[in-house]
Amino acid sequence: MSLLAAHLVSLQLSLSCCWALSCHNTESSPDFSLPGDYLLAGLFPLHSDCPGVRRRPMVTLCDRPNSFNGHGYHLFQAMRFGIEEINNSTTLLPNVTLGYQLYDVCSESANVYATLNVLSTLGTHHIEIQADPSHYSPAALAVIGPDTTNHAATAAALLSPFLVPVISYEASSVMLGVKRYYPSFLRTIPSDKYQVEIMVLLLQRFGWVWISLVGSDGDYGQLGVQALEEQATQQGICIAFKDIIPFSAQPGNERMQSMMYHLDRARTTVVVVFSSRQLARVFFESVVLAKLTAKVWIASEDWAISRHISSLPRIWGIGTVLGVAIQQKLVPGLKEFEEAYVRAKKAAHRPCSRDSWCSSNQLCRECQAFTVQQMPTLGAFSMSSAYNAYRAVYAAAHGLHQLLGCASGACSRDRVYPWQLLEQIRKVNFLLHEDTVIFNDNGDPLSGYDIIAWDWSGPKWTFRVIGSSTWPPVQLDINKTKIRWHGEDNQVPESVCSSNCLEGHQRVVVGFYHCCFECVPCEAGTFLNKSDLHSCQPCGKEEWAPEGSESCFLRTVVFLTWHEPISWVLLAANTLLLLLVAGTAGLFAWHLDTPVVRSAGGRLCFFMLGSLAGGSCGLYGFFGEPTLATCLLRQGLFALGFAIFLSCLTIRSFQLVFIFKFSAKVPTFYQAWVQNHGPRLFVVISSMAQLLICVTWLAVWTPLPTREYQRFPQLVVLDCTEANSPGFMVAFAYNGLLSVSAFACSYLGKDLPENYNEAKCVTFSLLLNFVSWIGFFTTASVYQGKYLPAVNVLAALSSLSSGFSGYFLPKCYVILCRPDLNSTEHFQASIQDYTRRCGST
Repeated sequence: MSLLAAHLVSLQLSLSCCWALSCHNTESSPDFSLPGDYLLAGLFPLHSDCPGVRRRPMVTLCDRPNSFNGHGYHLFQAMRFGIEEINNSTTLLPNVTLGYQLYDVCSESANVYATLNVLSTLGTHHIEIQADPSHYSPAALAVIGPDTTNHAATAAALLSPFLVPVISYEASSVMLGVKRYYPSFLRTIPSDKYQVEIMVLLLQRFGWVWISLVGSDGDYGQLGVQALEEQATQQGICIAFKDIIPFSAQPGNERMQSMMYHLDRARTTVVVVFSSRQLARVFFESVVLAKLTAKVWIASEDWAISRHISSLPRIWGIGTVLGVAIQQKLVPGLKEFEEAYVRAKKAAHRPCSRDSWCSSNQLCRECQAFTVQQMPTLGAFSMSSAYNAYRAVYAAAHGLHQLLGCASGACSRDRVYPWQLLEQIRKVNFLLHEDTVIFNDNGDPLSGYDIIAWDWSGPKWTFRVIGSSTWPPVQLDINKTKIRWHGEDNQVPESVCSSNCLEGHQRVVVGFYHCCFECVPCEAGTFLNKSDLHSCQPCGKEEWAPEGSESCFLRTVVFLTWHEPISWVLLAANTLLLLLVAGTAGLFAWHLDTPVVRSAGGRLCFFMLGSLAGGSCGLYGFFGEPTLATCLLRQGLFALGFAIFLSCLTIRSFQLVFIFKFSAKVPTFYQAWVQNHGPRLFVVISSMAQLLICVTWLAVWTPLPTREYQRFPQLVVLDCTEANSPGFMVAFAYNGLLSVSAFACSYLGKDLPENYNEAKCVTFSLLLNFVSWIGFFTTASVYQGKYLPAVNVLAALSSLSSGFSGYFLPKCYVILCRPDLNSTEHFQASIQDYTRRCGST
């Protein structure tokens, strides 16, 4: 019924409280009612519900056989005890007496009956719907209870339009905190929202990601299972099996046998049971019958420390039970109050007087009484729940205390409407036996949970507190050493579909659940980030990783440095070559007019030696970190210098062959060749051609310093970009052509006079040149590492050294060691001997 409907309808609803019972005479029961200045109502399950099919709209009677609920009895007495304490207090509500109306809500119909009784105006059995519900005065100002989510939702829905405060001690469903639907609902038990978060943290703390989930029928279990599935899935936990225990379930029936079969087939070690006490008992009776053992059972707060479950025969064999329980609190004096109450009655079962079962707030036909020895045991679970009921009474009292202005020492005793009290209860903040009582915006308390573990190590069942939780934010503190796990080794059981992968192995999901996977190593150059275990991430450009890695490593930057041993050898050889070239130049300058120097080319020799020196100087650019200057000069200077040397060698060999073999046959051509300075012209044209190639190469395909990442995964190779460029290939192809020409001309002069016969040495040096560069390009095709520049230097140095050695060293030998051969007479004799041989052939 909405407030809008209340304004529009403006009707009067008359309800006879005995409508369902077909009786009319009513009188107050001293155990269930107490007169006072202001009344509170209490809804408690003194008898257990027994669902059944009803064909008439009648309120279910509570005194069914074996239905007495000792737990509800302790809650009932906790409220009576709390009100008695308050009425005897001189500080809380002084000179004001609180009264109560208590009801046995043993069923949904009894719950509706009690709620409508609360709404009826005092002294009548009528509910008046007025145009302004804020001025409606029901029999009670606030309601303590009821217990279950279903009962609380019904009561809150009926009372909320009148803004009658409903303070539940056990209804923990999240939906009850939605103020849009239940604006007057509060509770002294934490919301299931926090319980679910704690359960998920508990699963994560022990690494349980493959679980089964069982809930009870009704809002408590179904909403709990729904929230737990949602949050667990978000945290990467897989629900292998999920089911609901129906209200009609019986131990071992076909429905429960099917549930046990599928639960066993799920192969999960951990089972979360989010259930009410009544259906949890049915479930575990079926577990015992099915002989499901060696599992970890996670209990919701409603049954975690309940003797209703732990007293089942053979339940000790099911495995380890961990649970979330209401924090252990005591109601000082409650046990003594109950014992005094029993002693005062001193009665046994007796039939009620005529119509007394109709007049009582407990809908039964036989009164219940017991001795001190027979009274229900006040266990830890009942004590904790009783404390919540006790705390709810005090919250209502403190709200009324503020509303009546009792802080001055005397209360006003003004008329109080429920909505006024609701506003004050929401604001309460007080200490109750060192426990702070305060509500948040949703009407939930800020108290936490205990984490418990069942313990069968002693002669009797007990439980031990192994941790606690606090919020906000939700935090979990567990002492794992207090847990006695099932199994001989007392190790934490695993509950996974697939075992964790080795380091650097990604998870490839197999099937429907992401918890079931195969392990595949990450490829080289990738790594497994722990934030995403299902895909390998590529390393950065400057990083590398081996196969199956969890992290990337910085690549090592490499290049041919000056201080490496191979660099020292090559630098020493190149410097020695330069010194020999310089020395030869000096030697030839000293003996410039001798026959050996003139036959070697005279002043052309200095041009050849200079080109060799230039090419040799270019080799220094291969050492050290590449720069733009070294990249431009190292290959280009060598290619140009060696091309000039080959041009000179080619024309020198050609000129000797032409003079000795063809000058007499083509005197006109020879004369024109000499008059037009053919040798010099050829050297200039050939050198300029190579210079043009090199300039074009450096301008169009400019060699630049580069960082090479593809050759080696763990290295960054610093090099120049000239390799395989068209300009580089053309320049070296041109040098190859000159080498072939020089080789051909030298080979044709193999039978020239001895002093002019350079064929053997030059041919050998050119063959060494060919072999060097063939070796270099072959190596470059299979190796692209740090030492490739060293191979390049070696090939270039071999070419320069072979050219120098093949052409100049024999002449130096004659100048220095055989001066007798460095004479005009010897050269003329050699020419005459060649002429005689030619004439004889």
